[in-house]
Amino acid sequence: MSKICKDGFDRECVNEQREVYGIAYTQNALSGRWKYIILWFLKPTERRYSELKAFLGEISQGSLTKQLRELEADGLISRKVYPEVPPRVEYSLTSKGEELIPIIDLMEEFGKKFGEHVD
Repeated sequence: MSKICKDGFDRECVNEQREVYGIAYTQNALSGRWKYIILWFLKPTERRYSELKAFLGEISQGSLTKQLRELEADGLISRKVYPEVPPRVEYSLTSKGEELIPIIDLMEEFGKKFGEHVD
């Protein structure tokens, strides 16, 4: 029997259970408290680190850095460093990251429909 383990997906799962693999792969790429929001915030334009930090408010510098590095490692965002003093760093969606936007948009609609209404 195939399984998904902490180190990834065993070959049998990838080859024989593509549907489950696809769901698990997507969930793994988006795992993390802030990743959905980061991708949503990058949807319209590239953003500087300070803009992301200000928008997310309570996130620690370490957590934001970790989430950004993981999104970059998964190929969902790109990081561009400008050779200035002080250095300017901008993050933007990659084409792979843009492919996730319809999913995030559906999550937004679901939350609007079924989430709590704050007056």
